[in-house]
Parts: sequence; structure tokens; C-alpha cells
Amino acid sequence: MIRVALFEDIKEIRELLSETIENSEGLLMTGAYANANDALKVMKRDRPDVVLMDIQMPGISGIEAVRTIKASFPEIQILMQTVFEDNARIFAAICAGASGYILKDASPERYLDAIIEVAQGGAPMSPVIARKVLTMFQGQNTAAPKEEYHELSPTEQKVLGCLVRGLSYKLIADECKISISTVNFHLKNIYRKLHVNSATEAISKALRQQLTSL
Repeated sequence: MIRVALFEDIKEIRELLSETIENSEGLLMTGAYANANDALKVMKRDRPDVVLMDIQMPGISGIEAVRTIKASFPEIQILMQTVFEDNARIFAAICAGASGYILKDASPERYLDAIIEVAQGGAPMSPVIARKVLTMFQGQNTAAPKEEYHELSPTEQKVLGCLVRGLSYKLIADECKISISTVNFHLKNIYRKLHVNSATEAISKALRQQLTSL
């Protein structure tokens, strides 16, 4: 019996997924939650084998929750849910310890297959994300010339940290108490200083080089 916990802030999706899992042979729904603020308490109490985690929720983001859960319960497999293939945030979630992801418009059958797959040691994800993850880990093991980086300002470090945590531009603006246009300005400077061209590349480099505290 595969024990499954669900974190999803949209009530209709939460109830639909709960019902789908509860009515599936071989799966046991241990609990469904509207946020991940008490994720560690839930893990200690429910002891799930697989966690379905929304990538963006109020309070603690799904990416932050993944990092926290995996630090204390590395044996728990986490499957991220997202409404669209947001490469940067999915990539950040996988780097944080998630085993794969599924799009929310997937059929109930695909959801069940993904849960079983990840419980059996699989890693459901698109070829695009898989290639990015592979490239990152290959880069960690390749002796590359040391690059000289211009030092990031405190605000740029904070913006980069928010990006790695999976926050949207709006949430980054709220947390840093700046406008969205200022977020874009800082990101352009971050990309230039890190010699990258996208959020995904910035996240990868930040994680590899430990450029920001998460």
C-alpha cells in the first residue's frame, strides 16, 4: 500500500485528487492540506511514501517545502504539481530534492501512474527538464575554468535567493519590497554578472556555486 499526502491550495483540485487516490487500489490517502506550513509535522504524523506537492502555494512555497522535507525525511518521494511547464521553478524543485513533476491538467490515470512510478524509484518528468538536470550534474563533475564573477549586491542576492526558492516575480517584488519592474532590472544584472541567459541557468549556477543562502 502506497501512502500518499497531498498539498494543494485550490480546494476543487484538492478534493478531486483526494477522491481519485482514495478510490484507487493500492494507494492510501493519508491527508490533504491547503498549504505546506506544517509540512514537517504532517510528515512525522502521516509517514507518507509519496507527497504530491503544489509548486506554488501561499505561505511556504512548494520548493521550500521540498527542501525542508527532504532534509529530515530523505526517503519520502515528492512529485511536484504545476499548471504549466515552468522550466525554472520545476528545475529548482528537482534540484531541491523532488523526484519528478506532473502537470495539473493530466488525466486521473496519469496521476496514478506517476504516483506509482515515483514510489517505485522512477522520476516522471519531461525530456526538456531531464536534460537540464543531467546537464547540471554533468557540470558539477566537469573541471571547468574558474570564472570571475562580479559580486552581487545584497538586493541581487536576495532576488536570486527568491528565484531559487521558486517565487514568482510578483512574490519576489513583495518580499523584497520593490516593484516588478525593479525585479526585472535586478534579474538582468544578475544574469549579466553570472554570465547566464535565463532563470533556469541562474538557478543552476546559484545551486552549484552556492551563491546565495536558501
